[in-house]
Amino acid sequence: MSFPSSDHVRPTAILSALLAEQRGLMELLEQPLKVSHAGRDFWQGTLHGHPVVLGLCKIGKVAAATTATALIERFGVQRIVFTGVAGGLGAAVRVGDVVVATDFLQHDLDASPLFARYEVPLYGRTRFAGDPALTALLFSAASRMLAPQPAATGLNGQGAARQFAGARVHQGLIASGDRFVSGAGESRHLRQGLADAGHEALAVEMEGAAVAQVCLDYGVPFAAVRTISDRADDDAHVDFAQFVDEVASHYAHEIIENLLDLLSKK
Repeated sequence: MSFPSSDHVRPTAILSALLAEQRGLMELLEQPLKVSHAGRDFWQGTLHGHPVVLGLCKIGKVAAATTATALIERFGVQRIVFTGVAGGLGAAVRVGDVVVATDFLQHDLDASPLFARYEVPLYGRTRFAGDPALTALLFSAASRMLAPQPAATGLNGQGAARQFAGARVHQGLIASGDRFVSGAGESRHLRQGLADAGHEALAVEMEGAAVAQVCLDYGVPFAAVRTISDRADDDAHVDFAQFVDEVASHYAHEIIENLLDLLSKK
């Protein structure tokens, strides 16, 4: 597929775990082309004049790593941006807030005693940083989405944000693991274990750290934004699908539109 007037530009990948998180973007995609590869469906096209590839990675670190690799190897993307939901861990992080990751850690990784807890073997690190420039743009895009706009109407990010007065954008560490953290006791144990090792995580999810590791290997800029759907406690399962449909998908829609606008001004 060739992209109108910009076929020389490598596309931006927009990655999510769930279809509902990208539905709004898919509806806006111009000249869409569905491509099936590596057991996944990808949609090529343009959004606001930018060539993009929309990808659904499914759930979990291995699935996310496979999808990120396919985006880089098959589609030659120049950057990957992840949008989705997460459970809040940080004390100041509330449902309806947004967390833009500065770095990522695998909270279920333990190769001790050969390596320190959370350290990725043979990488010499526990954390993988998001691309600073892309992360800064994503933070600006999310901040713009949550900024008060009295004239805003419709089911967009601003409209969804009205359900959560005082919703904020945070920056910090996001922890990833192949477990849905859904109990208050488990959440406290996870938060305390990370803190004891010097890691103050703001949110927990199941994909970001894997994508960050793949992007480091390939030298591809990566950034991620997560809407807080719950506090990773005993209520984490309540109305999750409804939250994704009515809030997180609209957040993602507007944040990505803002990000593409900011990229066009670089």
